Amino acid sequence: MENSYKNLIVWNKSMELVLEIYELTRFFPKYELYGTTSQIKRCAISIPSNIAEGLSRRHKKEFYQVISIASGSGVESETQLLLSKKLGLRPKQEFIRLKLFL
Repeated sequence: MENSYKNLIVWNKSMELVLEIYELTRFFPKYELYGTTSQIKRCAISIPSNIAEGLSRRHKKEFYQVISIASGSGVESETQLLLSKKLGLRPKQEFIRLKLFL
């Protein structure tokens, strides 16, 4: 089997998260389009993107550095989602749907 990022469970789960976040933010207030909405999407997209990039690196040190960035983007995404929940940008049950149990 080819050593591809597409075969990684973590990459596939992070892609699912991105799709869920896009669906959730689709209904955020329009005044948040260039604020929270944009920030959450960028953080979420960074996770699978960095995982894919990390797997393509030739040296383990580079791989770990990029994976660390992906991990940081995950925490940043969670923080943005927690803030969005506290601001009441969507009903609480929609955040639970993300399985983050915010």
